[in-house]
Amino acid sequence: MLRYSLRRLILFIITLWLLSLFVFALNYWFPGDPLTNMTGIRDQNSYAYQQAVDARGFDGGILQQYMGFIDHLLAGQWGNSLASQTDVFAQLQPLFGATLELGLLAMALALLLGLPLGIYAALQQRGPLDRVIMGLSLSTYSIPVFWLAQLFILLFAVKLGWSPISGQINPLYNIELQSGSILWDIWRSDMPYRPAAFIDALAHLWLPVLVLSLMPMTMLIRIMRNAMLDVLQQNYIKAARARGLADSRILFRHIIPNALQPVVRQLGLQFSVLMTNIIITEVIFNWPGLGSWLVKSIYERDYPVMQAGILVLASLILLVNVLVELLHAWRYPQVRKEQHAEH
Repeated sequence: MLRYSLRRLILFIITLWLLSLFVFALNYWFPGDPLTNMTGIRDQNSYAYQQAVDARGFDGGILQQYMGFIDHLLAGQWGNSLASQTDVFAQLQPLFGATLELGLLAMALALLLGLPLGIYAALQQRGPLDRVIMGLSLSTYSIPVFWLAQLFILLFAVKLGWSPISGQINPLYNIELQSGSILWDIWRSDMPYRPAAFIDALAHLWLPVLVLSLMPMTMLIRIMRNAMLDVLQQNYIKAARARGLADSRILFRHIIPNALQPVVRQLGLQFSVLMTNIIITEVIFNWPGLGSWLVKSIYERDYPVMQAGILVLASLILLVNVLVELLHAWRYPQVRKEQHAEH
């Protein structure tokens, strides 16, 4: 396990290094002055610009500039927004919390509903409920997220009035955002109207979470069903039944744990799909997260914000994929043996 973990961590570090090279190169690919694109300082004759030239190594070669970029990156000095002239790293922190809250809740909902539905569909193979579940999952997967989100807004928010159309919470509650996660910030606040604010935040939250969870949920249903059907055909399951073990014990002790192996392996990919869709979802629901921040920066040609958004989202996807691989290898030791061609 140690050797497998070290290989994955080294690969993760190399990938992060390549990502930093890409983000650094963007400063030269964007139109305009590279230092302005990196720091957000517009006036090239100002004292702040000359300080940035010295601090970031722009009076030297490209290697010195890259080292200066990395030093400032690790120190949290990511420059200022070209649009608002505010510190990018300070803007980033609450936005990251809002995106992480939305993504984790959507992934949790996808697992909570997708796995049991996949198990049930496999146990009812070729039955009417199996056909209904698989038909709905295929139909839902085929609908683009931006269209599905607008349909849900029209139905649940406009027609039925079960949810607000957009936003994170009613501004009248005046909750001070510290972490960016609205539920966590309400929990930590000492406002007398905290329960009402919590209910209002949930009313704003459930619809974007549902929209965002549907695509990974449908994939998890299909993966879990196929894995269950494959395990049900294995000889050790037939042997367990021949020994007279109860169906419930066979299901929970033998079938489901083994069927979860391909599901765990796919969690990283499904999280990557979810983080791609979260950009569209945040824009449609006006959710104050990294996705909507990144799209807004593209429209405004705010290059420091663009680089920060790309760097954080890509790093989060890479980190989750590495953690999923380590979890998969720890839970299923045969993965490590296959990796090293052991028996």
